[in-house]
Amino acid sequence: MATTRLIPMHVIKGQSVAHTVHERLSYAINSAKTNSGQLVKAYDCEPETAAGEMLLCKKEYETYIGRSEENKSDIVLYQIRQSFKPCEITPEKAREIGYELAMSFTKGKYQFVIFTHTDHAHIHNHIIFNSTSIDHTQKFRNFLGSSEAIRKISDKLCLENGLSIIEAPKQGPSHYGKWLGDKKPLSWQEKLRQTIDTVMAQKPADFDAFLKLMAENGYEVKQGQHLAFKASDQQKYTRLRSLGEGYSEDELRSAILRKTIHTPKSKSSYRRTPDKINLLVDIQAKLLEGKGPGYERWAKVFNLKQMAQTINFLTENNITDYENLVEKTKAVTDRYHELSQQIKDLEKRMSEITELKKHIINYSRTKDIYTAYRKSGYSHDYYEKNPEAILIHRAAKNSFDLLVDKKIPSIKQLNKEYQNQKQIKKTLKKEYLQNKSGYREMVNATTNINMLIGMDRTKAYDKQR
Repeated sequence: MATTRLIPMHVIKGQSVAHTVHERLSYAINSAKTNSGQLVKAYDCEPETAAGEMLLCKKEYETYIGRSEENKSDIVLYQIRQSFKPCEITPEKAREIGYELAMSFTKGKYQFVIFTHTDHAHIHNHIIFNSTSIDHTQKFRNFLGSSEAIRKISDKLCLENGLSIIEAPKQGPSHYGKWLGDKKPLSWQEKLRQTIDTVMAQKPADFDAFLKLMAENGYEVKQGQHLAFKASDQQKYTRLRSLGEGYSEDELRSAILRKTIHTPKSKSSYRRTPDKINLLVDIQAKLLEGKGPGYERWAKVFNLKQMAQTINFLTENNITDYENLVEKTKAVTDRYHELSQQIKDLEKRMSEITELKKHIINYSRTKDIYTAYRKSGYSHDYYEKNPEAILIHRAAKNSFDLLVDKKIPSIKQLNKEYQNQKQIKKTLKKEYLQNKSGYREMVNATTNINMLIGMDRTKAYDKQR
């Protein structure tokens, strides 16, 4: 279970932008809370020099817009707080999920640093991202529904990693519940789809007849560039084009003229898919833990349903004996982990390319300043005037020293390699996602069969004894 929160960070009253950025990042990087910095991960910046790199990005933004924002009480950073259920996740896994959340929400357009804290019973992430974009041409603007967007991404990642999520969120639109398949009230779009489906089933003679039937069903029609409908208790019109495939004006006209067939978009097609195979409940173990007769009755029914699903799965996949099941499970598992490792290796290399590109660009940007610093005899006064640029330049030089052949590639070469790695990853990711569901079902089916065999053996032993 992960809860999320988006927190805008303004300039600290009476302080500069630089002081604010350093202060916010210094608090989060606390070594006592992040396992001596081991639970820190950054994007498009180094954790040690993140403040300087973010400030440099802000300076370039000021140059781009042609004015200073130093005295403006503006939002300089944003923080995403992500907290996990106690004892459900490791700090390392929490950091990786936090990184995926930040990358998905910012779309790689903003520098960010993730600090995973372990000082409380619940592991939590402080994800701080720059309000200024990496290309220094825009600033992030908090939008209506941003918190819900973050929560959806977080829940999706939790579900993919087998973590629990909040069953009934108290805030946010009904769409959030769709990650869980909740019985939420129908949205205006869903209601309009259902009404259209009902009207189309009556086979109207022409489009005017269709509009008349929609009006008889309580909808006000708005014709113009985009055809839209509004229910009697609805405040705003809903455009047909927002309903998805099969519901545009052209598609409905075509279906009315019998050129195509209108296929209703069933509710299940945009809610969560039906339950997959779940693991059997160890009823005896649960009873020893203190569960009562009511739980035992529920668990027996649950186990019967899961065994039925397991047998259906084995039949559909033509698995007729135990040895065949074990063999196929091993093959699916091996391929799943092989794909997972290949994707991780590609992502690691892509991250290295991104970091190297950043250092090459930073080196070029700060070269003149560092040259002047060197000519000044490494003057302390000069350093105090340009600390961020000098630190960034040194970080870039240090990264070049780590290159195996000591040869710095061109940005063009790195871009070409990155695109190649990205294309390979896309292909592997597609296969990985296709295999993921089958892998889990195969593993669960095998576990259930093993558990059933174990139950049968125990019963036989008890009977003999």
